[in-house]
Amino acid sequence: MKVQRVPVEWVPRTWPVIAPLVANALHLSRAEYTVEHAQAYAATGQWLVFVAVEGDVIYGAATVEVFNRPTARVAFVTAMGGRHLMSADVVQQFKQALGTLGVTQIEGAVRPSMARLLARYGLTNKYSVVGVTL
Repeated sequence: MKVQRVPVEWVPRTWPVIAPLVANALHLSRAEYTVEHAQAYAATGQWLVFVAVEGDVIYGAATVEVFNRPTARVAFVTAMGGRHLMSADVVQQFKQALGTLGVTQIEGAVRPSMARLLARYGLTNKYSVVGVTL
């Protein structure tokens, strides 16, 4: 399986294939984002899109927001969905692809079960996020 970035100009052609994968991931976000929001952010380049492919078949997709902090360039994974994504090879390729963008840290909000799975690949809990709607 190969991880590659989808150039922003190809997002409209790729989106129909990856929308269900992104939607499956976003349904856990408590409606913070919808698949339509993700599509708009990706189509305007605010979020980057990565896919895991084998041949012409897309097995997984991730959306990522990249931003700068004073001491780090952060890739925040906003959604990741699909099949066969959690392997050492795929995770390493994803890290390398983000590294070519100058990223120094990868973050994401995950359920405890996903945090345990990602610990196998070197990701650790940084903090818990809480919130309230006003």
